[in-house]
Amino acid sequence: MRKIQMVDLLRQYEEIQSEIDQAILSTIRTTAFINGPEVKSFQKELEDYLHVNHVIPCANGTDALQVAMMALNLQPGDEVITASFTYVATAEVIALLKLKPVLVDVDPDTFCIDTEEIRKAITPKTKAIVPVHLFGQCADMEEILSIAKEHNLYVIEDTAQAIGAEYTFSDGTVKKAGTMGTFGCTSFFPSKNLGCYGDGGAIFTNDEELAKKTRMIANHGQRVQYYHDEIGVNSRLDSIQAAILRCKLPHLDTYNKKRLDVALFYNAAFGELENVITPCIDSQSSHVFHQYTLRLQGIDREALRKYLAEQEIPAMIYYPVPLHLQKAYSDSRYQEGQFPVTEELCREVISLPMSPNLDPEQLNYITHHFKAFLTSNHISQA
Repeated sequence: MRKIQMVDLLRQYEEIQSEIDQAILSTIRTTAFINGPEVKSFQKELEDYLHVNHVIPCANGTDALQVAMMALNLQPGDEVITASFTYVATAEVIALLKLKPVLVDVDPDTFCIDTEEIRKAITPKTKAIVPVHLFGQCADMEEILSIAKEHNLYVIEDTAQAIGAEYTFSDGTVKKAGTMGTFGCTSFFPSKNLGCYGDGGAIFTNDEELAKKTRMIANHGQRVQYYHDEIGVNSRLDSIQAAILRCKLPHLDTYNKKRLDVALFYNAAFGELENVITPCIDSQSSHVFHQYTLRLQGIDREALRKYLAEQEIPAMIYYPVPLHLQKAYSDSRYQEGQFPVTEELCREVISLPMSPNLDPEQLNYITHHFKAFLTSNHISQA
């Protein structure tokens, strides 16, 4: 049996090796390494895929969030609401720009931001909401957009984990993750559903003026070379990474479908187990399963991880500590116990290998050993 990885990037590469190798070599031969034709072509192809007016490629997903916020002219002290159960980058850029991160709890089923908690957190200083489409499915965007319209707020979708997911509104309209708010931001980190072989990211918007400003900010604030109209940053997707992404984009829907198949296999194997809660697939959003994340109740998670590791099965904890209890984000506004769902998730979640390249032998091996642990008297009495 092939060695099990959390994400088997080598097998994915092997499937399209000739395309990737040719794309890299062709780009090298052009010597157009920065903002070359591959970047412009990828931008257009991603716009077509997402059905969005503007894609602005950039250096990574964190930069995407930062540049988007810079383009909105948010001022120090302005409040931005996001979830406490997410990767740190979401709040990191808010703090770096001297804005005020306002953290709220999440929905216990989808793990995405709780819209009722958003409403409670709004103050006269609130300027934006950053919903995170966590683990591969969209937050409740219909309600979030309604709240934003009611209070005149920007919406910046963090879709680093959900590119390709689709959200269905109550009127039947279907939109891709990242195309519904003021901005969408994504990452092309190698392990993402659409990943390159280094760092990369992109910003999406349907607003032409915001697109112009965002593109300028990402390029040192210049619209014309050496003429700087804004304070900007240096955040560019390099041409080799764009060439790789162009090869992988046509396969994205297939990759996401295979991820769903893996998740359904896991669900069928684990669905009847006591003390194990399988991932929710929300009725309004498809799920592209960037991660397959279970909740363990009354089970010794570390003992399970150790047992799986002994069987050469990797497992990860996303995330062990909520943002409101991280040292860097300690704040008198937040106390332990304040966000019960988030804190419970941090104690319970475990993510199993998730990749479009997992084969039946590997899946049977993973599920067999997961269930073997639960039936061998290793369950804690907590």
